[in-house]
Amino acid sequence: MRTKTRFVTSLLISAFALSLTTGCVAKVDKTDNAPAAEDTAADASSSADNASAASSEAIVSAGTEAASASTEADAAPSAESSDKTGSGVVYVYNWGEYMDPEVPKDFEKETGIKVIYDEFETNEIMYPKVAAGAASYDLICPSDYMIAKMIDNDLLQPINFDHVPNVKNIDETYMEQSKGFDPENKYSIPYCWGTVGILYNKSMVDDPVDSWAILWDEKYKDNILMQDSVRDAFMVAEKRLGYDINTTKEEEVSKAADLLIEQKPLVQAYVIDQVRDKMIGGEAALGVIYSGEAIFTKRENPDLEYVIPKEGTNVWIDSWVIPKDAKNVENAEKFLDYLCRADVAEKNFEYITYSTPNKAARELIKDEDIKNSTVAFPTADMLKNSDVYTYIGDEGDELYNKYWEKVKSS
Repeated sequence: MRTKTRFVTSLLISAFALSLTTGCVAKVDKTDNAPAAEDTAADASSSADNASAASSEAIVSAGTEAASASTEADAAPSAESSDKTGSGVVYVYNWGEYMDPEVPKDFEKETGIKVIYDEFETNEIMYPKVAAGAASYDLICPSDYMIAKMIDNDLLQPINFDHVPNVKNIDETYMEQSKGFDPENKYSIPYCWGTVGILYNKSMVDDPVDSWAILWDEKYKDNILMQDSVRDAFMVAEKRLGYDINTTKEEEVSKAADLLIEQKPLVQAYVIDQVRDKMIGGEAALGVIYSGEAIFTKRENPDLEYVIPKEGTNVWIDSWVIPKDAKNVENAEKFLDYLCRADVAEKNFEYITYSTPNKAARELIKDEDIKNSTVAFPTADMLKNSDVYTYIGDEGDELYNKYWEKVKSS
């Protein structure tokens, strides 16, 4: 699902981790982000690939069995679609499979506001579409580092928190952590969070899985899955090398790329969503995956286990934002407030299995195993060497993309 302009200090990470152990805590896919997300990570696909991926995203009405292309309300969002008071619709842009399908339908029943729902696969597919004004969305769910980039490029508007009273349900831990990419907590409200780790099949792996190094073990050639995401792939190599996952030193990025090239003959595939399905089906022994996906996979295949390697990993947050050109702001605020409601947040958690920052929702989780899961809610010790992604700027993006192209073409 998920990848993440501002550096979050180790003190902030420590405070974040400490809160996890005190019970104060309450991410597709990407992805997965992821994570995802989301999330999520710079996409090294060609612009043609991105265009293809973007054009393939279907705009779906969550309140009807199929969107009606013949009515103005169901049309793709445009700059002329409505004014700030709204037109009885809200255009939402979210990661794939990152919301219970019943949630938009229930919102429509309660409010009469129609939800037009579109999905993206990576932050890097979402961003150019929004930045170019190709579509005008009212509510978007990017990852942390991408939110910083959108703020930096004046693409977001401040949220009127008076219109989102249920924001009180978001644990202060995550609002504080969000200051790493939204310094004044003006533009975003956390939706999901999680980690990136190794998912392995106990029936296929007979070595201890506690380090990223196992992904370079020739014993598992053609049984290793890597995330097709520049930031997540480089994070794995950088953590193994002991580098900062937000480094923009070319020598370090180059060495990380060399390590990924060294690993490449062992890798079955660079994938995103397919990590989950391949691991469930026993098609691979080891895979880099987002924590929320790991929870789902274990439900489907009990031989699967998830580990945060001892070198540490990425801790990410995906949050809701309102674009500067949103045309249905009041409706966006109403939907955002609805998503922050405890019962709705809990319903989403049960569906997507990414950790919720909603403390009131966590109290509603019925499954004690999930409620106390260290995959969903890791301990401070498990996160002691972990960091968040920060926005590395256009030059940083160019640097990583250059070496990502080298990895993918090798």
